[in-house]
Amino acid sequence: YKLYDRDGLYLYVTPRSARHPKGAKSWRFDYRLNGKRETLVIGRYPEISLDQARTGKRTATFISLADARSMVAKGESPAAAKQEKKAEAQIARANTLRAIGEKWYAAKAPHRSSSWQDNAKRWLDKDLYPALGGKAIKDITHDQLEAVLRKIAEQRGAKSAHYARLMVASIYNDVPRVLKVGNPARDLAGFIHLPTGVPKGKPLTVKGIPAFLEAADRYAGRPQTKLAIRLLFLTFTRKRELVEAPWDEIDVNSGEWAISAARMKGNKPHIVPLSRQAVEAFTKLKELAGSSRYVFPNLGDPRKPMSASTLNDAFNTIGYGGKFTPHGVRSTASTVLNGQGWSADAIERQLAHTERDQVRAAYNHSDFMEERRKMMQSWADYLDGLSAGADVVPIRGKAA
Repeated sequence: YKLYDRDGLYLYVTPRSARHPKGAKSWRFDYRLNGKRETLVIGRYPEISLDQARTGKRTATFISLADARSMVAKGESPAAAKQEKKAEAQIARANTLRAIGEKWYAAKAPHRSSSWQDNAKRWLDKDLYPALGGKAIKDITHDQLEAVLRKIAEQRGAKSAHYARLMVASIYNDVPRVLKVGNPARDLAGFIHLPTGVPKGKPLTVKGIPAFLEAADRYAGRPQTKLAIRLLFLTFTRKRELVEAPWDEIDVNSGEWAISAARMKGNKPHIVPLSRQAVEAFTKLKELAGSSRYVFPNLGDPRKPMSASTLNDAFNTIGYGGKFTPHGVRSTASTVLNGQGWSADAIERQLAHTERDQVRAAYNHSDFMEERRKMMQSWADYLDGLSAGADVVPIRGKAA
């Protein structure tokens, strides 16, 4: 039954039932809009008092009698507006940063490298989720996100914070449009200043290679790290591809290193032909690795691979901090080998670069393995000559 107040407001009382053992009472307002009768359920009594039902402050899910009458006068439906807001609130509760982040990761991870997966999970599980995971994504403020990113910058460096911000910006692109949220991660672009210095791929000059090799030979750190620097030059793979290599990828008998697609930047498997010198280095590393499944076990936990920052630290230790980076080895090798006359196709395939010309790529299925084997052995011999201080005459690829 109904207990009327005024201006169409009444208390709607229902009898006891299995669902409502004590019965139920709710404030309601009947009105007509566009020739149709509608009812707005304002809220339950006694949670909502009579004064609140009449003139209470409007919220996302509460509309008082006074506000409802004003909306009807403007031709708006208060019942429809409330249902829309309730639906948005339900979606918001279901769309926390953790919920959307997990869906985003599940969609992206199968198509990315293992290093990408490790970084993304670390930023999500250790940084973002503990601080913001339970929050509705539409309620996360710029200040809250900035605080998390600054913490990442303090603990792991500005570049990590920069890439974590890019990841969050990508997550926000998956937010349902009905939530009508912006992208605070995108808005925070530039708030962290990346370190300046040597470009990522700046190569050594030909004259500069012997000095670097000599400095690396004097390196007094772990022998595994010293061998990692040598193999970086002998294979010019990417840093993470080398330091995170498991032994099941290395075949010293056939002289090949088969890097799995999951660990490659382009998500395609890559075979690296190994020179005699590279095989010798891997043989020494096998003795040092013990029972670890990794070629370069982590010093603190052999069940994990060497940290990717170890090589950077070694470069700094031998005096090349801010002058030359591990990634620069790839550019150095490419520059020298191109100068020696080796096939550009063979060099690019050895670097695992993707063919930019899609039409050419569709018809070019060769991996140039035979030429690459000759090139890598020639390169290793060339480096040995530089290390020994000999006058090395470059062996041109076309004459090989």
